[in-house]
Amino acid sequence: MTTQSLAILVLLGTFILLILLRFPIAYAVGISSVLCLLVQGVPVSTVCQQMVKGINSFSLMAVPFFITMGVLMGSGGISKKLIALADACVGWMTGGMSMVNIVASYFFGGISGSAAADTASLGSILIPMMKEQGYDEDFSTAVTITSSCEGLLVPPSHNMVIFAMAAGGVSVGSLFLAGYVPGAMLALSLMIGSYIISKKRHYPKGDKFSIKRLIKQLGTSFWALAAVLIVVFGVVGGLFTATESAAVAVIYSLLVSVFIYKGLTWKGVWKILEQCIDTLAIVLILIATSNAFGYCLTTLHVPDLASKAIIGLTSNKIVIALLIDLIILVLGCIMDMAPIILIATPILLPIAVSIGINPIQFGIMMVLNCGIGLLTPPVGAVLFIGSAVGKLPMEKVVKATIPFYICMIIVLLMITFIPQISLFLPGLFM
Repeated sequence: MTTQSLAILVLLGTFILLILLRFPIAYAVGISSVLCLLVQGVPVSTVCQQMVKGINSFSLMAVPFFITMGVLMGSGGISKKLIALADACVGWMTGGMSMVNIVASYFFGGISGSAAADTASLGSILIPMMKEQGYDEDFSTAVTITSSCEGLLVPPSHNMVIFAMAAGGVSVGSLFLAGYVPGAMLALSLMIGSYIISKKRHYPKGDKFSIKRLIKQLGTSFWALAAVLIVVFGVVGGLFTATESAAVAVIYSLLVSVFIYKGLTWKGVWKILEQCIDTLAIVLILIATSNAFGYCLTTLHVPDLASKAIIGLTSNKIVIALLIDLIILVLGCIMDMAPIILIATPILLPIAVSIGINPIQFGIMMVLNCGIGLLTPPVGAVLFIGSAVGKLPMEKVVKATIPFYICMIIVLLMITFIPQISLFLPGLFM
């Protein structure tokens, strides 16, 4: 066995073993990288150099800013206002509260960019409301966790910034624009699924539609939705970089939460910043160790070997695209979102490009794939949060989520095989 083959075996074997032993992802990635370099006779200091290099990036600064913006707005009383706006839009339909849940997630996702934050914030309000109105508790929880994935696609999503960094040179502004239509399609697909189930189970309708009420709620929610406009139009229009727009959005969110909605006090702001630091510590150590892991993959030519192996199985582009989706979905069952993006992108992106998939389209595929992974056992973070908020066993939630898994996979396949779903808006405005 050559040194290269042994190093690849140690790198991937150690990583998989540590994951199965339930080591934290950052430890698994870091330890396997160190062992791989030792096998090659490379100084261990290289790991430290690559970790520092991984987080020494101006564009990466957008990630902590977007996370801070989401936490500020989510804690500033915005959740209830967005629920009221969604209720004014779609609450009149059969299964009205499930529709409200899905649309509110689309609005809130544009602010938080986090499926976990969406589930924790909106779920704690909407799941009890749905139970009171006669909805089954497992259905209510399933709707909440699946609709939370809309926030991963709707800008500003910090996961898209991470993908842009991992892909090397992909426009963040284009990724932001590319997420709108797939996010809306995901919402529509979940609404159709909810409507069918609601009809069968005779779930109630809400109040009749009122244009006056809708205008009133739009006026109330305007300040929150404007944060998204600042980010997207700032980046797309060339006024700001992604990092600069995120910094502006944090200041705006702070002012809106404290002075306009008055859902936060200055004392509360400090507590929120402590929460952000906890989250950022996890995200940044993952990015740092994943960069070292990616360095090992690159020097060992693993992306090239993986590309040849997959293309060697078949030359059919449709089958290769399905294999790429399947690989990411399987990874999503055992890993969190950020490390999948950081580790799998350098391997799978060249394969996707070789069969004609645009890097921006692949970014949307990657994000939605990982979003589905957040809902699948055994490591589905959002699934666990939803089970905790809904106070239900995970098995019961998974069973209720099966129809929505189908809806999400249909949207994923459409994004995979219809490029214009992702590329229409970037092509129009960029």
